[in-house]
Amino acid sequence: MALDASNGYVAAPSLQNLNEIALPIFNVERVQLQFSIASDFVAAQVANNVLILALSNGRILRIDLDSPEDIDDIDLPKKTSEVGVIKRMFLDPTASHLIICTALGENYYLHSQSRQPRPLSRLRGVPIESIAWNPSLPTASTREILIGASDGNIYEGYIETSTEFYRKEDKYLKLLQRIPEGAVTGLWVDLVAGKPDFRRVLVATQSRLIHLSGRIGRVAHEGGASIFTKLFENEQPTIYESSSVSGAPSSLVVSPDHPDAASPESLNPDRIFAWLSSQGVYHGRLLTTPATPELGTKVFAEAKMLPRSQIPASEYASGRKKPIPEPVDSIALTQWHILILVGSRVVAVNRLDDRVVFDQVVLESGQQALGLYADQQKNTFWLFTTQEILEIVVTDEDRDVWKVMLETEHFDAALRYAKGPAQKDAVATASGDYLVSKGAFLEAAGVYGKSSKPFEQVALTFIDNEQQDALRKYLLTKITTFKKSSIMQRIMLASWLVEIFMSKLNSLDDTIVTKAELSETLNPAQTKDQLDSIRTEFQDFVVKYRSDLDKKTTYDIISSHGREDELLYYANAVNDYSYVLNYWMQRERWRDALGVLKKQTAPETFYQYTSGLINHVATDLVDILMRHPDLKARNLIPALLDYNRNFKGSLAQNQAVRYLLHVINQLNSTDAAVHNTLISIYASHPSKDESGLLSYLESQGDEPRFDSDFALRLCIQHSRVQSCVHIYSTMGQYLQAVELALDHDEIDLASLIADRPTTNAALRKKLWLAVAKKVISQTNGIKTAIEFLKRCDLLKIEDLIPFFPDFVVIDDFKEEICSALEDYSRNIDALKKEMDESSQTATNIKVDIAALDHRYAIVEPGEKCYVCELPLLSRQFFVFPCQHAFHSDCLGRKVMEQVGVATGKRIREVQGLISKGMVTGARRDAAIAELDGLVASACILCSDFAIKRIDEPFVLPTDNRDEWAL
Repeated sequence: MALDASNGYVAAPSLQNLNEIALPIFNVERVQLQFSIASDFVAAQVANNVLILALSNGRILRIDLDSPEDIDDIDLPKKTSEVGVIKRMFLDPTASHLIICTALGENYYLHSQSRQPRPLSRLRGVPIESIAWNPSLPTASTREILIGASDGNIYEGYIETSTEFYRKEDKYLKLLQRIPEGAVTGLWVDLVAGKPDFRRVLVATQSRLIHLSGRIGRVAHEGGASIFTKLFENEQPTIYESSSVSGAPSSLVVSPDHPDAASPESLNPDRIFAWLSSQGVYHGRLLTTPATPELGTKVFAEAKMLPRSQIPASEYASGRKKPIPEPVDSIALTQWHILILVGSRVVAVNRLDDRVVFDQVVLESGQQALGLYADQQKNTFWLFTTQEILEIVVTDEDRDVWKVMLETEHFDAALRYAKGPAQKDAVATASGDYLVSKGAFLEAAGVYGKSSKPFEQVALTFIDNEQQDALRKYLLTKITTFKKSSIMQRIMLASWLVEIFMSKLNSLDDTIVTKAELSETLNPAQTKDQLDSIRTEFQDFVVKYRSDLDKKTTYDIISSHGREDELLYYANAVNDYSYVLNYWMQRERWRDALGVLKKQTAPETFYQYTSGLINHVATDLVDILMRHPDLKARNLIPALLDYNRNFKGSLAQNQAVRYLLHVINQLNSTDAAVHNTLISIYASHPSKDESGLLSYLESQGDEPRFDSDFALRLCIQHSRVQSCVHIYSTMGQYLQAVELALDHDEIDLASLIADRPTTNAALRKKLWLAVAKKVISQTNGIKTAIEFLKRCDLLKIEDLIPFFPDFVVIDDFKEEICSALEDYSRNIDALKKEMDESSQTATNIKVDIAALDHRYAIVEPGEKCYVCELPLLSRQFFVFPCQHAFHSDCLGRKVMEQVGVATGKRIREVQGLISKGMVTGARRDAAIAELDGLVASACILCSDFAIKRIDEPFVLPTDNRDEWAL
């Protein structure tokens, strides 16, 4: 297998190319002073971006480097002539506390919030050489600090600022130990492993470096008593000794806070210490574990010496026949380098490989340096002279750390510090080569996978060494480096991985089956555990890279190895459920196929596989189908009909019927095909019992969803008489229904049908006559036939006589005939009575008509028209029996408003004929009579006219509303 190098594989970069960086790591810059000085600097300190300068005239300058224009000018309480010049100063890392020491043994304390130094009475006469500040970095007080003197004494003190005259700043001063060999040139205190009651103390002298660690004492209240006494009295120190030269400088420095110390991803949490002695610079890590007295032994075991001879000499010293090492005046620590002040030069040495990375003359001839200083919190570095301030600017100092780690075969550390893809790739390649050389193929596989080493070389390396596990790990790592757009590469790697996984699984299976040992160190039980692990790994691989696997290729690879479980797992992972279902169905493992189907939701899957499953697991399949109401039952009909043809049980056990009834009754299906299918199954069943079919037909009511003609043909074909009769009945074909029932001697059924057309008496009678004819023809006893026919109230004895046979004599049903004659007699009497009543009514009507000619109404002289309210007698008028009276023209207008279009048109025509004299004589009288009939046919206030006006408002828009106001 070969992968194109243009898709991400390039040659590993050489270390020489990665070293070409233009900017130097260190650069010395002179600081432009914002002030003028009248005397030289005699001491200096810097911390937390605050610069403290002591002048030879006794003045102290406090400068905030963030705003250098603001300078505090501070004077000592006494003149220089009284206390001597300032010899040295000690500033804590927070720049909160400053201790000033003069040449005559006077010591002063100055807080950052004060401008007035206060004398330390308990420290008067103590020649302070070094101070170890409290690791808690307080601001209100120094808390417990260690003080080293030039006479070898180590004190514990507690200093706090006080505005009260009678209170002393130094609360107590406790002598802890005396170092016999002389001055204590360096002190350091820090916490260990985060334990609040555990301290580590470093003490430096001219010839010894002492490491002391252990528990400290506790006091009731802060500053109440010494806490370091217990540590110095109880713990045994670890000592590193070095021969000393009289007058050689000695100092102890500790690296500044790491820039990422507050970050959980900090790469190097341990500080670095460096002790300057006459032999050189002894440096190492301040390990924080284990938190036991043996910690010092481990610290010194890992530390190493940078001999004076390795510090380059100046050109003048090198030009001598026998170069003499120049004296080292001062040192400072950066994160990765040791800054050394050698005469007028500043030399920077990489503490990892002792390589000199910077060597530059920074002092002019005759200049005197005060020393190198580091700002512990801000990671800045300074060189002070008696006249100048120089800043040593550090630029990307960890740029070469990865290379040093790589050269010393610390590959994990090299990878952590490598920056950019090129450096990381160089580390990965070198690390992989080293691991392969040591035979650690698995570890090399993970490293090679992240490198740009040619794919073919790495793969062949593992293949040649028969390292399939390493090859698998390499391919798994490598595939993650390809982008999604590298489709072919990802498919090839993924397919190769499937092949490797299958081979590995088969190998492990064979080992378990034969109970042979896979290797000298792996027994069969362990082999089984490994098999489970590899199987899980394969499953995770499939889930993660399923989009990079070609289906056909993957199926072929897995199938060729006979790995059934893996084959099905892959198919499920890529949602190829059709493949899984086909697989189980081909092997007739119906339950397994059903288990897969349960998890499906796509309707097409159910349509496709129902026909194959229903004949074997019908009940469970129908249970599943019933849980999917979104299925179209029409698409399942072929499978249901095929199942019904092969089913030999009862209808109650028929799962096709069960499913169709669920669709019809629960899902309210209106699909005629579904209903017709159910009828077909019911009708074609060998059983003679029609109860199920009939129950279904009755449940459909008067508007059935099935095709009535289709259902009728099926029922006739399979002799389902009751069902046919019911269908005829629902179709309104009662005669056919009755005839069919009678043809099959279903007298009672025919009788029920005959009673159904309740609104059509003639049809009902016809149906009952057909039933009567059948009953009479089948019944031997005439009386029995007549009793049965009494169930219908439409038939009379005379209707039944034609159906009786000719030999029947009247004696057989004379009672019925007599009863019928009596009924006729009663009916004749009732009709006669009705005729008499009608005759009397007609006579009364004639009398009333004759009386109409003599009827009259009395109109009073002052009576008014009910429309215009003018006197009624002023013109022609009408008076109605209800005593309402109207002028004829007023009545005509009101009638015209309410009558229809045709009547209104006729009234206008007749009025025109009479008013224009177009008719005379008898025709005029007829016209007047017609007009009176049209206009005065009824009173407009209490007849149908008034009822039609019920929706009119009482108060019209034209009325005066004030008259109706309440």
